[in-house]
Amino acid sequence: MAVEGRAEAIAAKVEAFVRNVVAPFERDPRCTAHGPTEELVAELRDKARAAGVMTPHILEDGSHLTQLETALVLRMTGLSPLGPVACNTGAPDEGNMYLLGKIGSPDIKSRFLKQLVSGDARSAFFMTEPADEGGAGSDPSMMKTTCRQDGNHWVINGRKTFITGAEGAKVGIVMAKGDDGACMFLVDLPHPSIRIERVLDTIDNSMPGGHATVVIDELRVPADQMLGDSGEGFKYAQIRLSPARLSHCMRWLGGCIRANEIATNYANRRHAFGKPLIDHEGVGFMLAENLIDLKQAELMIDWCASVLDTGSLGTAESSMAKVAVSEALMRIADRCVQVMGGMGVSGDTIVEKMFREIRAFRIYDGPTEVHKWSLAKKIKRDWTAKSSH
Repeated sequence: MAVEGRAEAIAAKVEAFVRNVVAPFERDPRCTAHGPTEELVAELRDKARAAGVMTPHILEDGSHLTQLETALVLRMTGLSPLGPVACNTGAPDEGNMYLLGKIGSPDIKSRFLKQLVSGDARSAFFMTEPADEGGAGSDPSMMKTTCRQDGNHWVINGRKTFITGAEGAKVGIVMAKGDDGACMFLVDLPHPSIRIERVLDTIDNSMPGGHATVVIDELRVPADQMLGDSGEGFKYAQIRLSPARLSHCMRWLGGCIRANEIATNYANRRHAFGKPLIDHEGVGFMLAENLIDLKQAELMIDWCASVLDTGSLGTAESSMAKVAVSEALMRIADRCVQVMGGMGVSGDTIVEKMFREIRAFRIYDGPTEVHKWSLAKKIKRDWTAKSSH
């Protein structure tokens, strides 16, 4: 099967599954303030296996779809907030699988990656630290969590926060700073030396386990569970970061496509002042602007994906895509709420939920302002280099 046809066939199966099987669970009481329960996750993943759409971006031989192909498939999983959970394409697992596939040793792949790809385990990426302690956030160089070698083990101490999916995860990637720089370690979870203090109340709630604050106290990790080489952690984070930024864009584009469908249906069915809402110019223009933003977001994602498919890290391109797509999707989600009025702010449809999810997305994987600042620095570097010649 041609590459294009391969992706389209997978995406069609995923779309049918998410729309017909997953979407009816959106009002299931097991969707809690801190994300879907483990029971619901397991039930949805069993259904995904039965439908042949578990981890659809990773093929049976272990190879990965291209980023351009992944964009099509992950967009379909995002048609429901529960789609990425069911199909095992959500954050942080999708990004963690990508990183382990690129950097992990054969033993790490067998022990940790295999259970993630199968959907039998969830994972957490321990990087962000409490702001009131001056720890790492958008600036990872501020990392306070330490690691020191002790014989054939490393000992890790620190506190982390906003750790997505920590509660209920079986695999952890812990980032800490040693004498020669940042390091990453693979850890089996739960672990007595990693204690969840609390799960935060956040504006979003689509990710299992929510976002936790954790204490890492004298965590001893065997040396062979270090991911890659000592001191190279920030470099590995960059390998993970660009595709992870982009996959957020892919999934939430799918969510906004669905929200726009719901708003469009409402505007055509609901009458006010003697005619359907769609015939009122103010409403019709909002939906027209949604189509424009949806298409621009799609093209921006595909452009960045094609850059990553060349082997480039795509740091600047993913920053541009993350800013453009997250801001466009925020406009779309906001218009959908506005078009639907009171219904738009209720929990009767996913429109209100998508608004909250996208608002959080504008911060996750780097807020807009950090990406713009990074691009401004690149502009200055490029100008300086050109001017010196």
